[in-house]
Amino acid sequence: MDKGFTLLEIVMVTSIMLILALVVFLDYRGTEKDFALSRSAHKLSQDLRQGVEMAMSSQKTPMGCEQVEPGVFPKGGYGIYFVQDAQSYILFADCDNEKDYDSSVTTHTCVDAEPGPLKSLNEKIEEFFLEEGIKIKELQVDSVQVNELEITFTPPDPTITINKGDGVKAVITLCLKENEDIIRKVTINNVGLIDTE
Repeated sequence: MDKGFTLLEIVMVTSIMLILALVVFLDYRGTEKDFALSRSAHKLSQDLRQGVEMAMSSQKTPMGCEQVEPGVFPKGGYGIYFVQDAQSYILFADCDNEKDYDSSVTTHTCVDAEPGPLKSLNEKIEEFFLEEGIKIKELQVDSVQVNELEITFTPPDPTITINKGDGVKAVITLCLKENEDIIRKVTINNVGLIDTE
């Protein structure tokens, strides 16, 4: 009696192995995107803490900023600016102490910036980009949806101001661009508690 495998047995075993490999590969791709979303939420939390730390330590603006005058402490501290549906957010120096992000291009410096239209400068220090395939799905201030969100940090405690003092708690919801039902939320309140869900 000959020992061996028939062609049918070999085809069946190969088919089963290919199906299992495909299932594992598809699950891996979904898990990889879920990890990217989690990493983006944790990075956002770290960037919020960076703004808090910069204000608490009265850190001067870093060297190499494109628009902001380096080596001064901004009158209004530091802040982070978000826009709904964006794939990035901005760390800024609140030079004019208006508790908002100014993107106007003027000849003012951070030292001579004043409140009012066109009396400040582009306050951007750094733009942080979310991972590929991740976006800001929703912004909320005290459970009310907003299109833009500005959170500023002023020393010494620091004092945390959400949308010019309009809110007590802000929620930034991140999602996968291809499936907006998969989300992660980052919450910050006006006493500095930052939570990631």
